[in-house]
Amino acid sequence: QVQLVESGGGLVQPGGSLRLSCAVSGSSFGAHMMGWYRQAPGKQRESVASISPGLITNYADSVRGRFTISRDNAKKMLYLQMNSLKPEDTAVYYCNRATGHWNPWGQGTQVTVSS
Repeated sequence: QVQLVESGGGLVQPGGSLRLSCAVSGSSFGAHMMGWYRQAPGKQRESVASISPGLITNYADSVRGRFTISRDNAKKMLYLQMNSLKPEDTAVYYCNRATGHWNPWGQGTQVTVSS
């Protein structure tokens, strides 16, 4: 069974930065397109960013230019560098395979942007 463990969230002021990490175990990693997702209170989970095995990246319009997704295939790690954070970025952030999500999802990591 695949295990997804997200970390790196926290409370940050608007304009601040955080780096999220996701450790994947129990499955191959390098061959899969991976993604970061987030779910704010009362809203559906949405895609934030994705990265292909060939390092092609894609971003939601709301985060493009502020967030950077990256991966380390040798370590089976996925990262999300978040800069210029806004209050509307507040959510629980999850990682998963971008096509054909693994189940169960991880516990996520809470990001709160507030002054």
